[in-house]
Amino acid sequence: MRRGNMKEAPNYTNAALVMGGVNLLWVFMVIWATLGFLAVLVAGFALDKLILWCARRRTGRTAGG
Repeated sequence: MRRGNMKEAPNYTNAALVMGGVNLLWVFMVIWATLGFLAVLVAGFALDKLILWCARRRTGRTAGG
């Protein structure tokens, strides 16, 4: 197997971020339709806190300071 002729893998970061946003949007719409807007706010707040917690664990320090 020749390793010198391998092409660079395509960068799908933007596509993954866009599709993640689309999926988040439809999930929030389903939550809103079934449980109401307050449930969407609570879910968004919980998701924000989860992302910040993961970021702190990954970097080993508090986010924002």
